[in-house]
Amino acid sequence: QVQLVESGGRLVQAGGSLRLSCSSSGRSFIRYAISWFRQAPGKERTFIAAIDASGESTYYPDSMKGRFTISRDSAKNAVFLQIANLRPKDTAVYYCNADTQYPITSDYLGGNYWGQGTQVTVSS
Repeated sequence: QVQLVESGGRLVQAGGSLRLSCSSSGRSFIRYAISWFRQAPGKERTFIAAIDASGESTYYPDSMKGRFTISRDSAKNAVFLQIANLRPKDTAVYYCNADTQYPITSDYLGGNYWGQGTQVTVSS
């Protein structure tokens, strides 16, 4: 099992950038592929990006390519999501997810382990 904690969400102005963090205190974290999702009020959870356990491979659904960058720091036991040029439509709760499998399909729904989420609010 792995426990995930997201952080970094806050209120930002449109056009700004933000870096979200997903961390874990457990050593097993390094064995999992980590993904980011988001869920806006009244909408379904959306897959944003994934990174494999080694940190060498990343995947973005076509709809998420361009403004999102996922990265991994194994020494810090953390995965990051950098979001550039934020827009009001990016307002959502952002979740990280851990899976033993590395997802490479846009319809990926996530593995068994979820964090509690971090709120990102973008003002116009």
